[in-house]
This record gives sequence, C-alpha cells and structure tokens, in this order.
Amino acid sequence: MAPDADHRLTAAIDLLERLVAFDTESSKSNLALVAYVESVLAAHDVPYVVTPNATGDKAAIFATIGPMIDGGIILSGHTDVVPVAGQTWTGDPFSMRREGARLYGRGTTDMKGFDAVCLAMIEEFKRAPLKKPIHILLSYDEETTCAGPLDTIARFGVDLPRPAAVIVGEPTLMEVADAHKSIATFQTIVHGLEAHSSKPHLGANAIEGAAALVHDLYRFAEELAAGAGGVDARFDPPSSTLSVGTIHGGTARNILAKECAFHWEFRGLPGAPQDLALRRLAAFADEVVAPRLRRFAPDARVETIVEVEVPGLCAQNGSPAETLALKLTRSNQTIAVPYATEAGRFQAAGMPAIVCGPGSIDQAHQPDEFIEIAQLRACIGFMRALAAELS
Repeated sequence: MAPDADHRLTAAIDLLERLVAFDTESSKSNLALVAYVESVLAAHDVPYVVTPNATGDKAAIFATIGPMIDGGIILSGHTDVVPVAGQTWTGDPFSMRREGARLYGRGTTDMKGFDAVCLAMIEEFKRAPLKKPIHILLSYDEETTCAGPLDTIARFGVDLPRPAAVIVGEPTLMEVADAHKSIATFQTIVHGLEAHSSKPHLGANAIEGAAALVHDLYRFAEELAAGAGGVDARFDPPSSTLSVGTIHGGTARNILAKECAFHWEFRGLPGAPQDLALRRLAAFADEVVAPRLRRFAPDARVETIVEVEVPGLCAQNGSPAETLALKLTRSNQTIAVPYATEAGRFQAAGMPAIVCGPGSIDQAHQPDEFIEIAQLRACIGFMRALAAELS
C-alpha cells in the first residue's frame, strides 16, 4: 500500500470514530454532526452550504471541491442512523471500537463509513486538477423518509451547480447497484363502535375489521410472490412485497374495540405503482369490511394515512452514473438491491444515480454493527480513481 493511501485510510478511520460519536438517530437532531463537518470543510477551505429542514433541528450540508460549474459528480451520504433501543450491544454503540480488521459502532456501515471516506479524501481531491467538481452531500432522515436531500436538490441549477451524476454510498460491498425497490408506508385505522361483548350486534368491532384487512393484505402478498405484480430475477425476493409491522386496538377483552390501527409497508419493484397495495386494501375495505362494520354502526369506517413514499431506482443502462461507476470499480456488471435509498429521489429529479458504497447491508441495523477496514480501503481506491477520471 502506498504511504499516502495508508495515510488516507488512517484519516478515514479517525473521522469515522468522530462521526460515530454523534448520536444521530433519526428521531434526534444532526446539527452537532453538521457543525463538526463544517469545521472539517473550513479547515480545508472548501465552500459549502447548509440547508436546514422546516423546523430547524436538522440540516443537510453540500460541499464542492473543484470548479463551481455544472456537470460534476455528487457523493451522497446520510448522517442519521437507526435506533439502538432494545438491541444487545457488547459495547457503547456510539463509541467506535476496533477489533482486528473490523470497526464496530452504530453507523459504521450504514453509512458513516462512506461519509468518513468522503471527508478523508478532501485533501487529495483538492490536489487533483479537477476539470469537473466533486460534490459531497450529507443529508438527514434517510432512515425514515429519504426526504433529507430534497431541499438541496431543488437548488441544483438555481443557486447550486447541477451535477451530471450521483453516487449514493449505501453499503453494497463496493458493487454497483443500478436498481432498488420503492417503499411506501401506511397507517390504517379502523373506526368501529363500542358495545358489550355479549351483544356484538349492538356495535362494530374494529379489531375484527382490522384482522380482515390484514388477512387480505397477506393474501395479496402471496399473489405478489406468485408474480401478480411482476417478477424481476435480479432482486431477492424477485417480487414486490408487503408487511404489517404493528397492530394495536381495543381497551378490554369484554368490550368491542372502538378503534384498531396497524402500520404496514409496501416495497415495490422499480416501475410498480407505489399505491398498488393501497388500492387493493381500499377496494377490500369498501367492498367487504366497511359494509360488515356498518350493519350495526352506520358511522364505522376505514381510514388510511400515507406516511412515506420513496421512489424506486430504475435501471438506466448506459447512464452516465452507471458508466462511470463501472469504470471506477473495474466491473462489467451491476446488481439490484431490495432496500430503498435516496438514489430514487435523485433519479426522480432527472439526475442519473447509482448506489455504491463500502460495507455490507447485512451488518446494517444490527447490534454490534461493523465495517471491514478493507471496505474503507476499497472505497478510498474508488475515490482516487474518481478524482483521476475528473482531472
């Protein structure tokens, strides 16, 4: 390993330790981390803009190395992490520790490892005679809505340079992913009418209605698995999926439940309508569940709230993002991943995007999350090749 490469790896590990130390669970502010990143950028005299969210408790930060012109490449990462509550860790999740060839801590893989490499490479990016800029965008709320970069995206071509391609550094073991599924999340609330359980004809049991809806959703899941919504062998599983995560209703065993709510999600193949499962639920509610509830409770109803809709990433063979990433990784094939990322947001805004980053998604969201140091080294090589390509 060249001495500079080793120095760069050491810098990335040190930066990762600092980033992990910020507890940026999605329910919490990321402003302390953003302030730290600002200090890193200022130390290297790198121009940047901070775009806060509507409430001012979170922000995205966008930095540019090289000429302030259109046509550059965005390295996109997120700063938030998933919660650690209820998980059994063998150490402090927010104090990175090194054991052999692994670095442990919340966010090491998903995805502060990529963020750290981006920041560690600034010095080298600045030394390169870049003809096109390299942008670093660190956002928020990826783990909940993937909406963190949207306000920054809206500024491209207005008061910020418009990039030619986007590389989202979610963990792919440095393989190039050109497609991922969409995700839509919902809360369905069944409104019934209380009555004594010995006289069910005097009320409408919301739990009964919710149970029927959940049962039909899983019947639809089986239809999707059989190919009803399309099949793409590149994905595992190869079909769109849905799942009910939580359900709660009722106040006592001997009272018909006035209300029952359940949270559920739909993960669609690229191109599949994000309301595919929602339309199925709405039709079953209108045709079966609501009439059954209203036999004895005319005001009974089923309500569904759309919480989050994140678009999928559709493969665009030969796109600038794919062509560049394959060249940088010296690969001739792409993969598809089942999870959603911010890449779909960029593509929806007209910017070609791919997903390629260090670490394995199998370690993400787990207790004792870790990243292999070799993955950070591979990511540094990728970044070095990017700088050479744009020079």
